[in-house]
Amino acid sequence: MKQRSIQEVRQAHPSRDGDGVAIQRIAGMQHAGMDPILMIDELRSEHREDFAGGFPPHPHRGMQTLTYMKSGGIQHRDNQGNQGEIRGGGVQWMSAGRGVIHSEMPTQDSDGLHGFQLWINLPRALKMSPPAYRDIPQRALAHAVDDTLSLTAIAGNWQVQDIALEGPLQELAGLAAIADLQIQPGATVAVATPPGESVLGYIYEGAVVHEESTLGAQLLLITGRGGDSWAIRAGEHGASLLLLRGEPLAEPVAHYGPFVMNTSAEIEQALQDYQSGQFA
Repeated sequence: MKQRSIQEVRQAHPSRDGDGVAIQRIAGMQHAGMDPILMIDELRSEHREDFAGGFPPHPHRGMQTLTYMKSGGIQHRDNQGNQGEIRGGGVQWMSAGRGVIHSEMPTQDSDGLHGFQLWINLPRALKMSPPAYRDIPQRALAHAVDDTLSLTAIAGNWQVQDIALEGPLQELAGLAAIADLQIQPGATVAVATPPGESVLGYIYEGAVVHEESTLGAQLLLITGRGGDSWAIRAGEHGASLLLLRGEPLAEPVAHYGPFVMNTSAEIEQALQDYQSGQFA
């Protein structure tokens, strides 16, 4: 069995988006090692002023979003008539396709918020597909625990040690798969990794030990392709990671604000379509 290793470590950077929401962001629009994942945002604060403004109505085209809330609540509304609310452990998925206008606002009783939003690229053939939306409560996710780990499968199929889980969300572009993994202090676990896929791990609590170095929270671990297993060793206080996999699209990426297309001409067309009211 060929083992993967960490090829690159990227630090999340503080930023603000929406109506002043404080986030930690890793952008990978042009990063081949992250393909088809475009961006990872972590939202985490106990202070309502950091997120109260939420994300008022705004457009998207050419990509998908997945929002996973560890704690607190988010309400989604869009111009396709979809609306939903997720709370601790719940997931919202949206495929923008040819164009959607949506909002994501914190629930009024959210005194603290911790969650993630991922942007996933759509392949060229699906960028102008009809928009779609789905929300999944925590109870519908696949979950398993053993002596060394706790695993929640959100999207795709996962095998970690002897645990095999299938997440309820199978609609992600690039066959992308997402899981939430907690590892007990000092333990090492093996994650099965299809050789051709991009495989990433975002540390959100604790630390991972790599070649005697300790890698802490808000770091993205990018593995090299080709191996069919990735051994992750937790630090002395354990490790919590968001695991991400996907088949690289290997297509050009043109990005402007909320639009992700393949060419600058397509970005210009998206702007014109939005400004002329065609998204509505």
